[in-house]
Amino acid sequence: MLLGASAGSDLLRALIQGTPAGTVYALLALGLVLTYKTSGVFNLALGAQAYVSAALYFQARVTWGWGIVPSLLVSVFLLAPAIGWVLERFVFRHLRTASAVAKLVVTIGLAVALPALFDLVVGFQSIAGQTPVGIVPGGATVFYDPFGVYALSRNELTAVAVAALAMAGLAGLFRYTTVGLHMRAVVESPRMTELNGIRADRVSSFSWALSSFFAGLAGVLIAPRFNTLAAPDFFNLVVIAVAAAAIGMLVSLPRTLAGGLGLGLLIAVFQTFLPRWSDSWPWLNTVRQNITPAMPFVVLFAVLVFWPAIRRSRAASDPLAGVDPPPPALASLSRSRGLTVATRAFAVVFLTITGLTVFFRADASWTFVVTQAVILSLIFLSITVITGLAGEISLCQGTFAAVGAFASFQLVNHMGMSVLVAALVGAVIASAVGALLSLPVLRLGGIWLSIATLAFAYFFDSVMVKFSWVGGGQKALEEGTRLPRPTLGPFNMNDNRTFLVLSIVLLVVVAFAVVRIREGTIGQTLRALRGSELGAQSIGISPARARVTAFAISAFIAGLGGALLAIHQQNVNYSSNFSPFASLFWLVLVVSLGARTVEGAMQAGAAFGLFDAVLLKGAIFGWILRSPERIPSFFPLSPTWTYVLFGLGALQFARHPEGLVESGKRRSTEKVEQWWAARHQGVEPAEQAAEPAEPGVIS
Repeated sequence: MLLGASAGSDLLRALIQGTPAGTVYALLALGLVLTYKTSGVFNLALGAQAYVSAALYFQARVTWGWGIVPSLLVSVFLLAPAIGWVLERFVFRHLRTASAVAKLVVTIGLAVALPALFDLVVGFQSIAGQTPVGIVPGGATVFYDPFGVYALSRNELTAVAVAALAMAGLAGLFRYTTVGLHMRAVVESPRMTELNGIRADRVSSFSWALSSFFAGLAGVLIAPRFNTLAAPDFFNLVVIAVAAAAIGMLVSLPRTLAGGLGLGLLIAVFQTFLPRWSDSWPWLNTVRQNITPAMPFVVLFAVLVFWPAIRRSRAASDPLAGVDPPPPALASLSRSRGLTVATRAFAVVFLTITGLTVFFRADASWTFVVTQAVILSLIFLSITVITGLAGEISLCQGTFAAVGAFASFQLVNHMGMSVLVAALVGAVIASAVGALLSLPVLRLGGIWLSIATLAFAYFFDSVMVKFSWVGGGQKALEEGTRLPRPTLGPFNMNDNRTFLVLSIVLLVVVAFAVVRIREGTIGQTLRALRGSELGAQSIGISPARARVTAFAISAFIAGLGGALLAIHQQNVNYSSNFSPFASLFWLVLVVSLGARTVEGAMQAGAAFGLFDAVLLKGAIFGWILRSPERIPSFFPLSPTWTYVLFGLGALQFARHPEGLVESGKRRSTEKVEQWWAARHQGVEPAEQAAEPAEPGVIS
């Protein structure tokens, strides 16, 4: 009897404890669903918007000394809707008919850029251990315990009350107002809505402002639960909201509300009962320590994989989108053979001169930086395979790279294996993990597959890294995850120049392999699937086999690059190299510059590896002025600018889905060929374009 009473009080305590967090999860998930319902955009930048409002509120209250009301008014009621309106007006309005992949990439770029831009503009710096303040006096020090089982703070009670009012207002808006009806209509087809006299632009702007308001409100309400105000924590929060939104299928507000509340309660129940049960069953300690923090990601992955409705769902699309022109072909397919040969010859000469200069004249620090850029280029080729060839957005490439790095660390330190052999075996293990991951997500498409890979990345980050047989456990925390440099015959790779040569050789081999894959049977198969999956199946192509192959190859390349990066740094350095949030930046960078070509991945690696040293530290001006002492005094710039500039660079993906590098190549090709035609045929380019086509020829 006493046991039953104790279990009942524990359950009541868990339900009360999980309600505040659940309501905030639901509030953020509703904002996510709102943008998707009204614009078809799965806004992963919602966490960044929540962070901006929370950080501004904290800055105004603590640093500037403002009162609660003006701080809340500026951060939530003014700034948050303004951010939503600006994003819709200048970014997402032009993406209505874009693919789900294009929209997702742009939101990821914004998720990276917005927090960094805010920190630079406002001068905000988070202080470790400094808990954010709430929106009521004494929010963290005054408690109420109406049931005698759990004391709720004022902050928690306020979060529940404010979130409940906001959700009730949203429900009334959709159910009883004309604006709500217009908002539902715009997502189906903005063009057809406008034919009925409804201003789709105005409705979409309002919905984005409202969604951003929800994000800002959720950010301010949940900030006191964090020990430190940091942007990655808010991205983790939006991943939890994605789980609630997935339960609502991105369209049902009631189910989304129930999903958010349910997640909060489920996490609280596990945290309450597992410690109690682990006294009787010690093996539950492992579950409590490892699985409980990853519960939202486990739920998200399970919902995506096992719920049939998710597999049957299709992304919203405009019925009139067929009038839009098709995307342009790659420049390499349209330029003349002579120009192709000249371009490749120039690239070989340029890279040879650059390589010789680095090898013979660069000091140890520059050799280290260049080597890292080469290795990153190799890792980025995995994105070329999975996104450029297979057309899928994988958000766990950093995880595959970490698998290769950790496997090499384990094989070298516990089995005494040669470092280079361990790197190859680690790449094979990463390939197997990629193939196994692809099996449960094969039937998912579009954003659902991307979100499933994101859930896997966060599960690995929250659970797998903590196991001793993966990340090294407590010993790795104390001693690090060290890897030695290899020795290959007479060549000692402790010499940075020798290791640079090895990295370049591996990059060239992998790049050649990717080119052969693209031009071979696998590449042709993936291209057919991207064009028409049904048509590809009609000629005997197996979509499942092709996607498993693409995942396996991509994971192998990422695993090899991850192992090589760990050997280069002589430590895995998981948190700085391979964390889920950091690897999102990889995707943004490669896709923005060009995911369909090998040179796009190489230029992305060079940009990421050299941007800080060459531009932000002003080295390029030292080269131009021929003296490091003449670099302007405002250098070095903050490394945060890297995330701002490259994150915002993803916005160009909307205009140039082939990538900025490929777009520049196409324009250059057109100009060169027009100049060549004018020079050798005596015809101006404009006149040549205006000549009528010959009879019987379709132009």
